[in-house]
Amino acid sequence: MSVSDGLLPIVPYLVSGQDGDFYLQGVRCDSCQQITVGVCNVCPACGERGAMREIRLKNTGKLYNYTIVYRSNPGVRTPFVSAIVDLDGGGTVKGNLASEPENVRFDMPVKLAFEKLKEIDAKGRHYYGYYFTQN
Repeated sequence: MSVSDGLLPIVPYLVSGQDGDFYLQGVRCDSCQQITVGVCNVCPACGERGAMREIRLKNTGKLYNYTIVYRSNPGVRTPFVSAIVDLDGGGTVKGNLASEPENVRFDMPVKLAFEKLKEIDAKGRHYYGYYFTQN
């Protein structure tokens, strides 16, 4: 599965590297070392301009917070776990956690997984997305 297969990222910070592996993209501020998911020109922590450098974020982290969702849109299987993860090396990102709710605990190690989604755009191209699994 790769972008060359005509897949589109579900979010702009989900990219495919030259090696074909998917990863989350972020930036690090040269001034304060703050790491932020996605790309921005101004550091959200210190306000420095022009000091943001693109980086490849780690695919592992720890569960910071979560919500167990029992009601959702039609066709969405519930319950599911909506998670906020502190990535190893910096950055915080939201995503679903593929785990039974009774197995979830704060600070548990997790890792990113990537998948081709059922959703398609107007040109018939599939999207790809990410979720977390227990590590």
